[in-house]
Amino acid sequence: MTTLARTDTSLVGQWWWTIDRWFLGALLILLFFGILMVFGASPSVAAKLNLSSYYFIKKHLLVVPLGMIMIFFISLLSPKNVRRIAAVGLLIGLILLGFTLIFGGEIKGARRWLSLGGFSFQASEFIKPFFAVVAAWMFSEWRSKTYFPGHWISLLIFITIVSLLLGQPDLGQTIVIAAVWLSQFFLAGLPMLLVMSFFVCAIGGLAAAYFFFDHVRSRIDRFVDPTTGDTYQIDRSLEAFSNGGFFGTGPGEGEIKDHLPDAHSDFIFAVAGEEFGVFIALAVIGLFAFLVLRGYFRIVSEPSLFVFLAVAGLLTQFGFQALIHISSSLQLIPAKGMTLPFISYGGSSFLALSIGMGMVLALTRKRPGREDLI
Repeated sequence: MTTLARTDTSLVGQWWWTIDRWFLGALLILLFFGILMVFGASPSVAAKLNLSSYYFIKKHLLVVPLGMIMIFFISLLSPKNVRRIAAVGLLIGLILLGFTLIFGGEIKGARRWLSLGGFSFQASEFIKPFFAVVAAWMFSEWRSKTYFPGHWISLLIFITIVSLLLGQPDLGQTIVIAAVWLSQFFLAGLPMLLVMSFFVCAIGGLAAAYFFFDHVRSRIDRFVDPTTGDTYQIDRSLEAFSNGGFFGTGPGEGEIKDHLPDAHSDFIFAVAGEEFGVFIALAVIGLFAFLVLRGYFRIVSEPSLFVFLAVAGLLTQFGFQALIHISSSLQLIPAKGMTLPFISYGGSSFLALSIGMGMVLALTRKRPGREDLI
């Protein structure tokens, strides 16, 4: 069996010795655990929809190799090329986001999905990694060139994205994107007065969402007082964790998934809790924490402000999305339908996350003496 020597100057050899292999390994563990979970959680959902038992599994197994290929090829890119594909991707994403409002199919009063060429996808998922990189680019240019209004350009793009998302409406994605953008702005040197101003605006925005969006008001009311509405899904989710105990009921042996409409996506962590128990559930949380902290550790001494802000934004998005899913499953926050990164079923989410993690691996590669690539 051949191995890659440190002196190997091939493209793959250079990639292997400059990539963060601990980060990549943890990512692959998460990805393969996701395959196991979709195998266990999706057949009951497919049966309710009168589909083949392996319908969601087959679709997931088509997306996973594509995502892995994307992670690999994107991780080969230089920071300059990461910026380029992010700029092009963001432009295309904004156009598709606009098309979604006009041509997207309406589901439960929201237009979030766009059908193109026989495939349905959620454009907002792809906006997230591209915007994180473009925002980092604008902030870094603003800081390095005092005459360049990068922060204003970033703000304009942010307002455009938020307006399109609220038009769907999709408050969850709006919150994630806002959190990422604000964290990057803060790290780029946002004055404390503006930090407080944005914080007040965020609170005001959430209050406005409560009064203007019925589904938001309903979820918050049910979280505060469960007697005000239907809490069936979250009750089943908590029951799943209770049934699982410390060691779980065993792979595929969970019963609550038969009663959860979104067991394969929005509540897959509950299925994992029932079938694998508290210890494995904590291990999954630990894996997410490791990935985020490992990525942050790689950029602590990063000389490039762009790389620092881009990786911080991508990791914040990744970690915050996982936090929302897990917290919703445990009733720590009002219920919010959001996929668990690389574990839940969902083609758009999986591919968008693959793009984001490919970018993290590309930007955190060791490039001694190759500052020209930044």
